[in-house]
Amino acid sequence: MSEQGMTFWDHLDELRKVLLRVCVATLLFSIVAFACKETLFNILLAPKQPDFILYRLLGQLAASFSMDFLQPGELHFELTSTRLTSQFMIHMTTSLYAGLLLASPYVIFQLFGFVAPALYAHERRYSARVLCASFLLFFAGILLCYFIIFPLSLRFLATYKVTEEILLLFTLDSYITTFVTLSLMMGLLFEIPVLSWLLAKLGLLNAAHMTRYRRQAIVFILVIAAIITPTTDIFSLLLVSLPIYALYEASICIVKRTLPHGK
Repeated sequence: MSEQGMTFWDHLDELRKVLLRVCVATLLFSIVAFACKETLFNILLAPKQPDFILYRLLGQLAASFSMDFLQPGELHFELTSTRLTSQFMIHMTTSLYAGLLLASPYVIFQLFGFVAPALYAHERRYSARVLCASFLLFFAGILLCYFIIFPLSLRFLATYKVTEEILLLFTLDSYITTFVTLSLMMGLLFEIPVLSWLLAKLGLLNAAHMTRYRRQAIVFILVIAAIITPTTDIFSLLLVSLPIYALYEASICIVKRTLPHGK
């Protein structure tokens, strides 16, 4: 049946089919993640291990350039489970998160396929590009969080003590929650170029304003980076803030190309 010949109830039925396919795909990927329990948690718990890739790289840099402040210190803490059902529930929810992430390309494809017939040809091209860019940027934000931001935050928060009398014991639930929260924050932060493009299209943003307030933006980025990774060294702060600042500069270029005459 053509798009023009479809009634409201036909559209509703098609949406139901799309949502059903999305739920099934997410469930299947979640089941796979649940079955691969050891692999899943080895990946998630890797940042607490002393041989994690970031710590090895920092150690090599410290040895090569005689910069002892880059040398990652010792990290000793235990993860505990305080409730009878907590490990099983964490396994379930973590598998669901992993399943949703793994199924996200298919989810986006299905939702776009539902909306695309109602768009003009040029709108479909724009929408496809924006969706692909949004997904890639979000995934890049998650990768940056996993390899850099979360390990740095973990080392600071896991070794921070108000007094030496406190024993460092953390729950698995708090570990996973912190990781998911930071990953979501970084994924959303990496959507800055797409958001800038959208605001420029709506006439709410232009490159001149973004250039004029560049200094304020740098201060804001440094504050955000300091909140995300509350470390005490400038190197870690720059390691987090530089990618975000690069996204801001990329957003200026995107807005210039979006608006006529590079406004």
